[in-house]
Amino acid sequence: MAEGGGSGGSGRGPPCPGAASAFRRWEQLRRRAATPWARGLLAVAAGLGLLYAVLRVPVRLRDGLAAATMFLSTLTPKFYFALTVTSSFISGLIFVFEWWHFRKYGTSFIEQVSVSHLRPLIGGAENSPPAPAAFSAGENETSRQNMPECKVWRNPLNLFRGAEYSRYMWVTGKEPLTYYDMNLSAQDHQTFFTCDTDVLRPSDTVMQKAWRERSPQARIKAAYQALELNNDCATAYVLLAEEEATTIVDAEKYFKQALKAGEMIYRKSQNCHSQSPQHEAQLRRDTNVLVYVKRRLAMCARKLGRIREAVKMMRDLMKEFPLLSMLNIHENLLEALLELQAYADVQAVLAKYDDISLPKSAAICYTAALLKARAVSERFSPETASKRGLSTAEINAVEAIHRAVEFNPHVPKYLLEMKSLVLPPEHILKRGDSEAVAYAFFHLQHWKRIEGALNLLHCTWEGTFRMIPYPLEKGHLFYPYPSCTETADRELLPTMLALLTHQFPELMVTFVKAMIVLMIPFLMFSEGFRKPVLRVLWPVSAPSVLASS
Repeated sequence: MAEGGGSGGSGRGPPCPGAASAFRRWEQLRRRAATPWARGLLAVAAGLGLLYAVLRVPVRLRDGLAAATMFLSTLTPKFYFALTVTSSFISGLIFVFEWWHFRKYGTSFIEQVSVSHLRPLIGGAENSPPAPAAFSAGENETSRQNMPECKVWRNPLNLFRGAEYSRYMWVTGKEPLTYYDMNLSAQDHQTFFTCDTDVLRPSDTVMQKAWRERSPQARIKAAYQALELNNDCATAYVLLAEEEATTIVDAEKYFKQALKAGEMIYRKSQNCHSQSPQHEAQLRRDTNVLVYVKRRLAMCARKLGRIREAVKMMRDLMKEFPLLSMLNIHENLLEALLELQAYADVQAVLAKYDDISLPKSAAICYTAALLKARAVSERFSPETASKRGLSTAEINAVEAIHRAVEFNPHVPKYLLEMKSLVLPPEHILKRGDSEAVAYAFFHLQHWKRIEGALNLLHCTWEGTFRMIPYPLEKGHLFYPYPSCTETADRELLPTMLALLTHQFPELMVTFVKAMIVLMIPFLMFSEGFRKPVLRVLWPVSAPSVLASS
C-alpha cells in the first residue's frame, strides 16, 4: 500500500527495464531512418522491387501461355465432342425449363431471377415507368418522367363547351362533363392564361377572376367586362369562343378576333421579354394564348370540313413552336390526315413521334396498327390463315395490334361496338377507359373506312392476353398496366351513359337485360353483387376483366 502511494497513486509499479531499452533502440532507428541518405536507400530498394515485378510478370505470363498451349495440344477430338454434347444438353435443359416456366407463369425465370435477385446485389434498380407529360409549356422532360402514373392529360381533341357539350345538355338535360373534369380545365386556364403581371392591366385582372368563376354565366359576363376595358383582350375572346358560342361558326369568329389581338400582344412581349423575369412570364403566357388560339382555329376548320386548311395550320403551328410537343398537336394532325386518307403522310408523322423516348398514346399505337392492318385486312380470312399460316405482313399487323392492345386494352371494345360510346371528356388518363372513349369517338370512322380492318382487330386483339396473362404484374412491350386507372376514370367519365351513338350487339343487349333482371333483388341487399352489374353497365373495365373475356 505504501509503495502504491509513493508512485503518485497510479496503482502501477515501475516500468520494466527491458521494455525501456527496446523503446530507446526503436527511437534511435526511427531517427536514423529520418535522415536523407536513409530515405534515398529506401526509394532505391522500392524501385528495384517494382522493376523486378514488372520484368517478372511477362515471364510468368509467357510460361502460363506455354503451359496452356501444351495442355490444349494434348486434347483429343473425343474431348471436344464430349464438351459439345454436354453443353448442348445443358442448354436444352435450360430451354425446356424456360419454356415450361413461361407457359405456366407467363414470365421468364432467368429474367425474373436477374431482376429480383441479381440486380439488387450489383446495386441496380428498375427504371420507373414513364409517366405522361403534363399540358404545360414550362415543364421539361425530366419532370414529366417523374410524374405519378395516373396523372391526367389534356384531351388534344376536346370538344367545345358551348357549341358541343352545352348543346347536348340542352337537348337531353344531362351533364356530359363531371365536376372533376371541369375543375381540371379551370386549373389549366388559370395556369396558361394568367401571369403575375396581370394586376398591371385592368382587363387581365378581370379575366383572372373570370377563370375562377364556377358559373358559366358569370364567366361570360366577366369576359364582356374585360372587353369593355380593353377591346384587344385575347383571353376574353377565348372564353367567349369556348362557352358562349353555340355553333362552330360562331366559335371560329371569336377565335379569329382572339388571334388578331393575341398576335399583337405576342409581338409586344417579344420586344421586352428580356427586361425582367415578370416580362418573361408574360411572354410565356402570351405564347400559350397564341398557340391555344391557333390550335382551336385549326380544329374549327377541321369540323367545318376545311380539312386541308386545318392540316396546313397544324403543320405551321408545329414548325413555329417545335418545343411544345407536350401539347400533342400531332394527334390532331394524325386525325385530320386520316380523314384525308393521306396514309403516307400519316406514316411520316408516326415515324417522328412513335419513338421509344417519347410518351405513347392510344392515337399513336392504334394508328400504327391501323396502317399495318390496311396492307392485309382486305384479303385477310381467319380460315385461310389457319390453313396456310400468317404471312410476314400479316404477322406485322397482328403484332402491331397486340402492341396497341397492351398499351390500352379498353379501345377494341369501343371500336368493335361492344361497348357504347359517351362524349369524350376534356381530360383523359393514358391507358385508361377515358382515353379509349376519346380515341374511338374520333377514330372509329377511320377504322370503318378501311375494309376488313375491324375484322382483323376482332380476330386478333384477344390474343394479347395469351402473351401477357397477368397484365397488372408484367408487361411485354410496356410497363405493367397501372391498377389505379379505374378509380381515376370514374372521376373523369359521367355516371350515366351520355350518348349512345353505338348500340350493343343484339346478343349483348339480351344478356345485359337478363343480368339486370336477375341482379336487381340482390342489389337491394348485398354490396358484393353490385360490382358485376356495374362492370356491365359502367364504361370502365379492368384489364383482368378484359383478359377473362
